[in-house]
Amino acid sequence: MILLLCSVFLITLILGFPVAFCLGITSLAALIVSDVPLVLMTQRLFTGIDSFPLMAVPFFVLAGELMNRGGTTRRLIDFANVLVGRIPGGLAHTNILASMFFGGISGSAVADAAAMGTILVPGMIRKGFSPGFSAAVTAASSTMGPIIPPSILMVLMGVTTGLSIGGLFAAGIIPGTLIGVSMMGLSYFMAIRYSFPKETMALSPLILWKEFVSAGPALLAPFIILGGILGGVFTPTEAAAIAVLYAFILGRFIYRELTVRDMGDVFIQSGITTAVLLIIIGMANIFAWVLTSEQIPTRIAQAMLALTSNPYAILMMINVFLIFIGMFLEGGAAIIILAPTLLQVTNAVGIDPLHFGLIMVLNLSVGLLTPPLGVCLFVVCGVTRIDFSVIVRAVIPFLLLEIGVLLVATYFPWLILFVPKFLGYV
Repeated sequence: MILLLCSVFLITLILGFPVAFCLGITSLAALIVSDVPLVLMTQRLFTGIDSFPLMAVPFFVLAGELMNRGGTTRRLIDFANVLVGRIPGGLAHTNILASMFFGGISGSAVADAAAMGTILVPGMIRKGFSPGFSAAVTAASSTMGPIIPPSILMVLMGVTTGLSIGGLFAAGIIPGTLIGVSMMGLSYFMAIRYSFPKETMALSPLILWKEFVSAGPALLAPFIILGGILGGVFTPTEAAAIAVLYAFILGRFIYRELTVRDMGDVFIQSGITTAVLLIIIGMANIFAWVLTSEQIPTRIAQAMLALTSNPYAILMMINVFLIFIGMFLEGGAAIIILAPTLLQVTNAVGIDPLHFGLIMVLNLSVGLLTPPLGVCLFVVCGVTRIDFSVIVRAVIPFLLLEIGVLLVATYFPWLILFVPKFLGYV
């Protein structure tokens, strides 16, 4: 059965099928061979997406789209540019800081990559940055979206494993900030080495205050969302709905850039993105059922524990495995299929569940930059028309940097668990 599953999945992937259909066709082949009624596919498909916490996914997607159309994203970028634009490599730092702001509202790497790729990459190229570096820093910084809370992948992790979604959000604050600061350090070094430009605008308290007032309502959004979740005022799903309402109020009544005519396109684009995510989640649920029925996860867990019971060695094996998986499998699908099994292994060797959950999300965020699947690479490539191979070469330093932060987070668990402990989740 393992041979059948691997063969069918790899063949469909090589033939260019979307990942959701690779999972569905592979599951269908397994059910036919096992002589299981095919009605099970529809049952598991709908069971996989019939979840109240999963409603946070379309809400966060819609909130991101409303911010893009309503002028919120542009004001976040302008404020970030005022703060860090005068540093060597100015627009690169602006790109990273704006992604940190944006990730604190939308929770989606794809939305971040599309927004920053559309707005910032052309401006960076006009200022004298190389096309490859401009696209690479955009793709790399967008991966903070699933790490800096709120996060769609963390919602899926909580739904799949039963871990506290609020606890996962709290665990992502320090690693997400560390990645952003590290990327800015790397961009500074590369700006000095390759003489990248910086912004020459005059900076005065008046200009800083003007941009802060303009972006202030948008900057409140992460505090409202996270403060409500971590303070126990509302659930992550309710927080996502509040994010939509807040983004709509900003775009329609405060910034007045969101028109009634825009709303149709906003709902269509959000619906398309949500449909893609949910069909992947549904197909992954079918695939996970096939694996479980064949006891494959249990055998994998037993094999890993037979090799070693050292928690550090287990974490290294998991990191290597997940980075490889991230090259071929979308993050949400990987969580649904693998998280319960790997959580069983880490619990057996005494690794804190929140630590493992954050490590898995970090790994799968790295997978957003690794070909051949590299979703953020393809998104930036699509919106900028820069050759894919150029982006891949330029993104390697940022990819190595993220792997470095992953290792720090892996072997210094107190760094991950400090905020969750402070807030009472551990």
